[in-house]
Amino acid sequence: MKRFDLIVIGTGLAGLTAARTAVETGAKVLIAGRGMGALTLFGNTIDLLGKIPPGTDIAEGIARWIAVHPEHPYARTGVEGIENALADFRGLFPPPYGFAPGGNGNSLLPTGAGTMRPTYLIPVTMAAGAAMTPSETLIVGLLGFKDFQVDTVSLHLKCRGVNLALPRYGLEGATALALARMMDEASFRERLGEAIRRQMGGERFIGLPAVLGLRNPAAVLKTLEKTTGARVFEIPLLPPSIPGTRIFHRFREELIAKGVTFLMGHSVSRANVKGGRCEGITVENPPLATEYCADRYILATGRFLGGGLWAEMERIVEPLFHLPVLQPGEREKWFGKRFFDPEAHPIHRAGIVTDADLRPVDETGRVVLENVRAAGSILAHHQAIEEKSREGIDIATGFLAAKRALAT
Repeated sequence: MKRFDLIVIGTGLAGLTAARTAVETGAKVLIAGRGMGALTLFGNTIDLLGKIPPGTDIAEGIARWIAVHPEHPYARTGVEGIENALADFRGLFPPPYGFAPGGNGNSLLPTGAGTMRPTYLIPVTMAAGAAMTPSETLIVGLLGFKDFQVDTVSLHLKCRGVNLALPRYGLEGATALALARMMDEASFRERLGEAIRRQMGGERFIGLPAVLGLRNPAAVLKTLEKTTGARVFEIPLLPPSIPGTRIFHRFREELIAKGVTFLMGHSVSRANVKGGRCEGITVENPPLATEYCADRYILATGRFLGGGLWAEMERIVEPLFHLPVLQPGEREKWFGKRFFDPEAHPIHRAGIVTDADLRPVDETGRVVLENVRAAGSILAHHQAIEEKSREGIDIATGFLAAKRALAT
């Protein structure tokens, strides 16, 4: 049996953050998960709390939110904890490809649906989108790339839009990942920049689908801006997310370089629990099953999408540790009467309840497992999609879970 100081279960943003936080203290860390997490599906910017209107100081807004929502995951971390976690995250992405706020609060960025959405930390490849003005912006689509509808985006944003043929024969119908890899080639992006420049009518901003490279997006951005003479920005797409994939790859490279054991593609099938503690886990890699043990564990498996929660016919369960799950009673109460109800469906608040140290507790407040902590979207008392807080919760609670686990 292989032994570690900390085992992190889940390879989404919360798990990656926890593993990085732990290894920076010198801990011996294992992180295991089935796949790349929701980060590579939906991750683009770092949402902290979209309910806070642009122009409002983010720290003040979160402090007020915590006062009104004392059971929210942010109430566990506090404003200072969130700030520390975000600072640590930003340290992983130094210039030229960095993340930064557009001011003291949220900024509005264009989306692939042609709407504007609030967010907090913005990658450099999207920053110009917060400054765009419709009359000075050209939205550029790529013929044959079906995941970005330039007519819809430009119509809703009230900008001019054009569709360009790709500067290489045979790429019609290319995927976002294939286009991102092509953008990493200097000759490809230079020819694309020239094609965009020939379509311009004096615009100062150029919006493109979010495929500006995987390895060096800042270089792609620099080439396109130099060639066009305009500020260029990415617009998020349907999954898979190229910006989210960049975040995942950067974490993975850093973790492996620092000695973290990274097991991806193999599910954790069983936890060995005795006397209120976890003594080990089993990772399946058929036909093999390998046991690992640690002094401490962090559960960051997400909700339903990541398999952290399962919905059975009459109840919601956590399948690995069989932890108590806060849920809205019988099944007919899980959802509102209308799909687009103004209020979030009650099931979206389901999850694991914890104490101040993120240890899971039962309905009486008793700690269930002394050496296990929960982090990320599996936590109860939040509605990350409606709040636009998913990445903020993942980073803040993943950071705190590792700090608290290693303090014991």
